[in-house]
Amino acid sequence: MRPPVSELERAPTAAGDDARDGPILPAYLEETYGWAYLRPASVALLDHDLVASLVLWGQMERLRRMVARELAPGARVLQPACVYGGFSRRIAERLGPAGRLEVRDVAPIQVENCRRKLARFPNCRVACRDAARPTAARYDAVLCFFLLHELPADWKRRVMAALLGAVRRGGKAIFVDYHRPRPLHPLRWPMRTLFARLEPFAEELWRCELRELAPPATADRFRWSKTTCFGGLYQMVVARRTASADRAEGAAAALDRPRGGH
Repeated sequence: MRPPVSELERAPTAAGDDARDGPILPAYLEETYGWAYLRPASVALLDHDLVASLVLWGQMERLRRMVARELAPGARVLQPACVYGGFSRRIAERLGPAGRLEVRDVAPIQVENCRRKLARFPNCRVACRDAARPTAARYDAVLCFFLLHELPADWKRRVMAALLGAVRRGGKAIFVDYHRPRPLHPLRWPMRTLFARLEPFAEELWRCELRELAPPATADRFRWSKTTCFGGLYQMVVARRTASADRAEGAAAALDRPRGGH
């Protein structure tokens, strides 16, 4: 659950080869989320299943099961941010030894912590990377779990574009995050207060559909579906890359190619 950086500059850190090529942490990450994600004491205190469940009002396991139903054993999956608790371990177990889970995060301390948690899973790799940077690799599924609400508005859109671009033909992107709750939800106003104090970029997700964060031409290549739970406070949006869109894109590219002649 970590924001990416927009800077292209890179700097050495103390977290190994991946970190030496990793992005510089942005100032806002330290200012807004440093207390939760960048301090050894915070990692030790917060990285527990009980804490993760409390933060999500007891819905962590329910949301994890919703995600697991979308992931087939043997799939290759990209998770663009570390998650506190045993979430990634459970996903790795779901994928099985024939699957592959690649976890990326912009914060070296989170990368090293996640590596320790996944050390017994040979099908997992954890790297220090910027989720907003496009990747040449393609995945059966991209799993974005409570990352978008932590990003400033322009970065939400850049990350969405990059993640959709990492989905192979026939694959899917899975986004789990906050959603505007029903009008009489008892947590509606407490959550708004919490956002104002701790999550300044979160409330945008109450005002838009996740599809609206994607470039229109990219969004049209996917079939979008949304499921909400817990009175609408949480959502899972699945964007499935459609074969018809790929065929249309390929046909258009073929028409644009120059033709030979006599």
